[in-house]
Amino acid sequence: MPTLVEAKTLIEAVEEAKNILHTDNIYYTTEEKKGGLFKGKIYQVSAISYQELLEEMKNYLKDVIVELGLEVKFETSINDEIYNITMYSNNNSILIGKNGQTLKALETLLKAKINNDWHVHPKVVLDVENYKEKRIRYLERLALKVAKEVRETKTDAILENMNSYERRIIHNKLAKFKGVSTVSEGEEPNRHIIIKAEDK
Repeated sequence: MPTLVEAKTLIEAVEEAKNILHTDNIYYTTEEKKGGLFKGKIYQVSAISYQELLEEMKNYLKDVIVELGLEVKFETSINDEIYNITMYSNNNSILIGKNGQTLKALETLLKAKINNDWHVHPKVVLDVENYKEKRIRYLERLALKVAKEVRETKTDAILENMNSYERRIIHNKLAKFKGVSTVSEGEEPNRHIIIKAEDK
């Protein structure tokens, strides 16, 4: 629940909210109200701490995931205003979905919920039992394997459809790989990378 504070100035209201929440790390929205006769404006601040927002995120995710018939536990941290939430369930493959599509959808839903409720856009990294880390390693290995084949055979290779995040991993991995170049082609969600042989 938000902490509501009213004061004569915005600075006073924000400082009071920080005192009540015992932290400087807060998000807040403000509203100006007319005071009574001869009282001028009053500023109302609705505030929430980073930690409380994280709890709201976890509660929302839990509600959604329980609706899918799954049990879930969380491992969380906040570093440099980045919310890291790793989920562990009794069926991780369902939470991840094909090529991480369900995981991406959950992340999109969560960001929309927080934006709608609090009008903030915190960076959220949602993962399922280190799936993203494993996916990055897989994509990097795939990129190198295919790039070597392309360089040796002088035949271009088309990779599977990937989202922008995954395509960027491939591009970055092969940026300094001699003998090949990479380009993205197609329209979302069917956009893919072509690894092209140079000096054919």
